[in-house]
Amino acid sequence: MSNDAQPSRQVVIDVPLVERLVHGQFPQWAELPVRPVALSGWDNRTFHLGDEMLVRLPSAEGYARQVEKEQHWLPRLAPHLPLPIPVPLGMGRPTGEYPWPWSVYRWLDGEPVATAGVTDTSRFAIDLAAFLIALYQIDASDGPVAGPHNFWRGGPLDVYDGETRDAISALDDQIDAALATEVWETALATRWERDPVWVHGDVAVGNLLVQDDRLCAVIDFGSSGVGDPACDLAITWTFFSGESREAFREAMPFDAGTWARGRAWTLWKALIVTAGHAETNAREALESRRIIDDVLADHRLHMAG
Repeated sequence: MSNDAQPSRQVVIDVPLVERLVHGQFPQWAELPVRPVALSGWDNRTFHLGDEMLVRLPSAEGYARQVEKEQHWLPRLAPHLPLPIPVPLGMGRPTGEYPWPWSVYRWLDGEPVATAGVTDTSRFAIDLAAFLIALYQIDASDGPVAGPHNFWRGGPLDVYDGETRDAISALDDQIDAALATEVWETALATRWERDPVWVHGDVAVGNLLVQDDRLCAVIDFGSSGVGDPACDLAITWTFFSGESREAFREAMPFDAGTWARGRAWTLWKALIVTAGHAETNAREALESRRIIDDVLADHRLHMAG
């Protein structure tokens, strides 16, 4: 769900660059082969380093500020969580040819659910809920508050008020604009009244790893921070449906206002993708149109109930 950060300069991130960076800064690993990861993602470019490590490089300046955050916080979060998360092995320095910090991590086994899929999605939903609840119980008193470093995940929705209303207006002839506005304004009228909690910030199918049909690890904490956990609920509509959606909803201990904000976070991203206001591809745009319909129908159902 992360927002798009445009690079301040064009940087070609490829195998030769990674080899030079590793050779220059981590000579103990210089002989290990480097090869691209099959699904590298938009925010960062990821490469295998040998068989047991990976190199992760921000693709734009807006993502670079996440590196030091992950380096500092992930080792502190990991012991409190029921599943593995990335724990950094080293942080690379900017150079003349690559201008941002970067990370080396241990490789985590598993395949993203985006490509692997799962057969028992209700069990998967319950396992994911257990992971998130454990995350929310970690002491967040000194954690990084929502801001530009994580595109305001965990922060107030009204940061994206203008962008959302512009997208609704642009899609007026394609969606139920009045209902979409109602979903948005219903959420804006609510607030997270409890203490801030840790949020992952991008609970998406590309960041959830599965092995033997079970959730086995959660990756990419670049959008993490502390605040309102509603942003983590988007998976309810982007992946779950039917029984699995209800299983996830029942396992997450949130009030109606938090679910309303969760729908709004999901709607915001789907709207800007469908309206062409975010970097995407045709498949993602089509899927975003489906998500809009799902969120609107879910809102209508729960308002009626």
